[in-house]
Amino acid sequence: MPPPSLPGKARRIGVMTSGGDAPGMNGAVRAVVRMAISSGCEAYAIYEGYEGLVQGGNLIKRMGRDDVRGLLSEGGTAIGTARCKAFMLRDGRLRAAKNLIMAGIDALVICGGDGSLTGADIFRQEWSGLLKDLIRQEELTVEQTAPYRHLNIVGLVGSIDNDMSSTDATIGCYSSLTRICESLDSIEATASSHQRAFVIEVMGRHCGWLALMSALSTGADYAFLPEKPPSEDWEEEMCGIISRHRKMGKRKTIVIVAEGAHDCSLNKVNPTQVKDILSNRLHLDTRITTLGHVQRGGSPCAYDRYLSTLQGVEAVKAVLDATPETPTPVICVIENKIVRKPLMKAVEVTRAVAEAIKVKDFDLAMQLRGADFAEYHTAYMTTTATEQSEQRLPKEKQMRIGIIHVGAPAGGVNSATRAAVAYCLSRGHTPIALHNGFSGLCRHHDDQPLGSVRELRWLDVEGWVSKGGSEIGTNRNLPSEDMPKTAFCFEKYKIDALFIVGGFEAFTAVSELRKARAEYPAFRIPITLLPATISNNVPGTEYSIGSDTCLNTLVGFCDAIKQSASASRRRVFVIETQGGNSGYIATLAGLSVGALAVYTPEEGVSLKMLARDIEHLRATFAEDKGQSKGGKLILRNEKASKAYTTEVINDMINNEAHGRFESRSANPGHFQQGVTPSPMDRVRAVRLAVKCIASLEGFAGQSKDEIMADEMSASVIGVKGASVVFGAMARVESEETNWKERRPKDESWLLLKAVVDTLSGRPKAEETCETCGKRKGDVTGGTNTPLRDTRR
Repeated sequence: MPPPSLPGKARRIGVMTSGGDAPGMNGAVRAVVRMAISSGCEAYAIYEGYEGLVQGGNLIKRMGRDDVRGLLSEGGTAIGTARCKAFMLRDGRLRAAKNLIMAGIDALVICGGDGSLTGADIFRQEWSGLLKDLIRQEELTVEQTAPYRHLNIVGLVGSIDNDMSSTDATIGCYSSLTRICESLDSIEATASSHQRAFVIEVMGRHCGWLALMSALSTGADYAFLPEKPPSEDWEEEMCGIISRHRKMGKRKTIVIVAEGAHDCSLNKVNPTQVKDILSNRLHLDTRITTLGHVQRGGSPCAYDRYLSTLQGVEAVKAVLDATPETPTPVICVIENKIVRKPLMKAVEVTRAVAEAIKVKDFDLAMQLRGADFAEYHTAYMTTTATEQSEQRLPKEKQMRIGIIHVGAPAGGVNSATRAAVAYCLSRGHTPIALHNGFSGLCRHHDDQPLGSVRELRWLDVEGWVSKGGSEIGTNRNLPSEDMPKTAFCFEKYKIDALFIVGGFEAFTAVSELRKARAEYPAFRIPITLLPATISNNVPGTEYSIGSDTCLNTLVGFCDAIKQSASASRRRVFVIETQGGNSGYIATLAGLSVGALAVYTPEEGVSLKMLARDIEHLRATFAEDKGQSKGGKLILRNEKASKAYTTEVINDMINNEAHGRFESRSANPGHFQQGVTPSPMDRVRAVRLAVKCIASLEGFAGQSKDEIMADEMSASVIGVKGASVVFGAMARVESEETNWKERRPKDESWLLLKAVVDTLSGRPKAEETCETCGKRKGDVTGGTNTPLRDTRR
């Protein structure tokens, strides 16, 4: 007999993974299970994909919170996935429907590719007919099926290829890109040592996202994509680009080939063919590397962890919001925003890409992939081959563009600089590096034999794409420290436009230069800021270059710490994160590692808060029956509280544990800045830098007064919601900036703090006793005394 229906709007929600595995699927399963339970629903895992749906029995299992403990850091899918021919037949779907009803499940969240999600939608469309068949065949009665007249389905896209249209990223794609970039970064060292060429084959049968992004992330010389095949004379074109790069002094050659690559006549292009051309025509010592399934495995990167988590949470919300008439949604991400879109529309557009390729309509294929895909392709083509005469502007439009880094180092600033230089050269501009920030400009501009103002050539920056730190130097000094000298240098070196890369100090520098225009005509030039800081605290944007590198580094550190905590079973680690007065890094890391609690400057830390959390730890460890992966993490931003420091919190936990568990503290410090920029920081740096220089060159030919009168002549580029936008500095300064706390007035990520708490099971203030911190229903008899502040 099916179980009775749950009261009210509560649902029994099944979650399953299907199709090829992808890093991050486990994060989605964890989020669906815990969000469902927190919403008063029951959660079920359907093991082995559609096979489990058809077979039923012990392959459909009710899940508790602890059943998904520790899944965030694991690759693949813990509940399995399998191809299922039986589900393709109506008889198989009939058995699947009966198994769902017998388990009482009335909603499904499915994580998979377009094939898996299409099958799910067909299943939903047939649902009423399947129930009628089950009744007619006397498998179930009318009374048994009555509570299950409708089946709601929500899709999550899990695919390393990032081949689903209507979303910027699929679960697993950035982890796969990370594997590719790690391999290519290693290959580049040996390629450069021996002056070799390498042909790298990456996955992507119908989608060139991995090939394009890996080429963009590593500065590859040439790339073959299914959606945008090369011209008919591609052999000559490829050899011409590589020959020019070699003549300019480049010691290595990298060519990326997607597994589904072909020429414009749809003739397959394979790595062996490319190798033979490079060996025979250019006489290069050429090797082939096929990365294969190494691209699919491994622990998910930070982005895939929090993307899968947020999409899993949104999927449960979509289930609870659904009506029988609601079209099946798929949860997508556009730039920085989680959105719901009609599933079959997304599948339709995705399949239209393959059809467009078949009929050789490659412009349509690129259009269907989305505007951001086309932008990334344009950025790659612009920055990989700088000698493009057709791209050069007329002499009167060419500018001398200064490039300066301001603030602390952040992963990706060198990638942005390389892209800016390459774009400048392709357009005929002169890129000028202003070394060591504004203080370097003022103090050392005329040093001999080499001053701090230097024109950059392509070969100077060609190898910067994967380098951390700042190759032209950076510091926190501002132009106001010597404004007359700064203006003098701008005039002396004829700076026509300024591209600034950096964090809040860089934002402040743009503000100072803008305000000084009235007194110093040298600053009446177009100025744009590309936010780059691990703190992600620059007004005008929700994303800063370097924050993803920091997150990945911090997540790796936390994984190692959590392993130690889990091995000890009853241990808590309090980890201090960087981020200044912004809790972004602590919160996103908390999402990515499954932290029990996160302390941020925005919320602060109080004694009552600590009482609740310590009592929650007591209860959690008391209920722990020796399960594995029992270590706990608490993340504290470095400026969350002046009084309750990391060590103080650690001591208070130890004092109140009474020997039942213990606490340790850890501080990764500047380790969080990372060594090698993450692929996300690299590709976004390139795309945004190209947009910045394109914006600056739009002012070419205007007078200083015309530039000064245009509010967009001093701007900051940013990701806001689903869009990339330029914000006028005057407006961003006055309307969006909390100058005292050095952060934006409105921080969109603050809403994610509640998600961290919900998924960790952290009790809310209104659910607990103010005196002892216990949940109100548990305040009976116990021996625990109210928490005392143990600081001396």
